[in-house]
Amino acid sequence: MKPGPGNRGVALITAILITALAGTVAAGLAWDSALDMRRTTVLLYRDQAYQVALGAENWLQSILRQDLEDTETDHLGEIWASDLPGLPIDGGEVFGSVEDLQGRFNINNLIDQNGEIDEQSLEQFRRLLLALEIDPRFAGIAADWIDANQDAEFPDGAEDSIYTGLIPPYRTPNQILSNASELAAIEGMDKATFDTLLPHITALPGRTAVNVNTATAAVLQSLDEELSVADVERLLAERAESGFTDIANTFSSIVKPEVLNQLEETTNYFQLKVVVRIDTVRITYFSLLERGPRGDVTPILRSLGTI
Repeated sequence: MKPGPGNRGVALITAILITALAGTVAAGLAWDSALDMRRTTVLLYRDQAYQVALGAENWLQSILRQDLEDTETDHLGEIWASDLPGLPIDGGEVFGSVEDLQGRFNINNLIDQNGEIDEQSLEQFRRLLLALEIDPRFAGIAADWIDANQDAEFPDGAEDSIYTGLIPPYRTPNQILSNASELAAIEGMDKATFDTLLPHITALPGRTAVNVNTATAAVLQSLDEELSVADVERLLAERAESGFTDIANTFSSIVKPEVLNQLEETTNYFQLKVVVRIDTVRITYFSLLERGPRGDVTPILRSLGTI
């Protein structure tokens, strides 16, 4: 018996549906396969970029070791202070920069070894904020953020009673910071203010002196309340790229004796920033390096994408 017209129509529609379904499945499989290949490629490129960043870190370690052997001071005219220009690598490029972190104000100087607020450093931080045209009350708030107790300082302090009332609530760390970005969480801090402050502060382990050969203009102005903008401009002109020839002679007449004891012309802490691009993959790598008195250089903090 020959199939009727209706049966032939059903068979045709069934064949079309099967073909469409097979095409959909095939397209889906091809798409998933392409995504898997892309994910794998991205992961491989990311791992490769990370290894390139580690290579740049190792290269800087060698430079810093040699620098300690060759010179007795650290200033902005040395090879480590030069930006690394874009260098070609397989499938992309790498570039970066190095910064002397002791040219910034160390937030952890705000407290002493007992976890109590250091008044001299607190006053310096207030002067730094004023030089940057930032509300100086943030000095007291920052000190309360890292001091060891839960007693809010008067009149600018803030402890858990303030932060637990926020949404979402959180608590103060009451210990030294590992990263200056943690100050973004203190009471009243907004992004614009923090972006202004960040290039002038750091969070280094323990108490550190200021390297005046690399200090920012605002940090120099914060050394003493009598220092004016004109004084800082004169200091920067005298310093140029080769640093001060005699720190004691230059600063003894413009800062107090107790401040003079906190000034240095050498550095132990450097921050490396490396940007690596391979194809469409791009990573930003930060490394905090500590250089010991014998020239040993050790990475003590690494991060990707943030300081």
